[in-house]
Amino acid sequence: MTATGRYWAIISPLIERSWLCLIMETHITSKYGVGSAKVISAITHPPIVSLPTFALLNYFFLSFNDFLLVTLICVVFATILPITTVTLWINREGIDVDITDRKKRKLPLVFAISSYLMGFLILYAIGAPFLTTALMFCYFSNTLIVLFITFYWKISLHAMGVAGPTAAIIYAFGYPGILFGLIIPIVMWSRVKLKKHSISQVIGGAAYGLVVTMIQLHILL
Repeated sequence: MTATGRYWAIISPLIERSWLCLIMETHITSKYGVGSAKVISAITHPPIVSLPTFALLNYFFLSFNDFLLVTLICVVFATILPITTVTLWINREGIDVDITDRKKRKLPLVFAISSYLMGFLILYAIGAPFLTTALMFCYFSNTLIVLFITFYWKISLHAMGVAGPTAAIIYAFGYPGILFGLIIPIVMWSRVKLKKHSISQVIGGAAYGLVVTMIQLHILL
């Protein structure tokens, strides 16, 4: 086992035994709320969450005409292309929408990484707002790192996909941005409720998305 593999083997049980896990378990073991969990999970896919995030940031930093152009670029490369390519691949392979099998997540992640990278380069080339461009870069870099994590551990992309944008909104608007982050525990609950992830995986995804994105934004900006 590699050093990375040994790290995840050690840290995962520790997360599972944390106090937050014990609190979540009291709610997850209930047989009620599956329908709500499905709805929450469906509307919080990372590409979907990116749409209102970029729109909000661009609305405050750009004029109307520039807002339309930059937001369109963000939607194409952070939402439409990732969803389209992954959906086509899922239909071709005949697997579930959540790609529950960790080993089958690698190629869809490569699709997303490529799309985010193209989006970042275009935003940088046209002089889009620094925060918008930096966030697109974070989508690229975070997903690239997750690709390597996926070789050893199944981290929650849903939790990461909500926590990362939360970091950007907090960076832009300060403490009021924390309100956006209130959906993070709800998304975490939905993923575990549907048995798509363990508690350690959703906590890991949320922590990774929030901390790593915030660090990158401070470095880049």
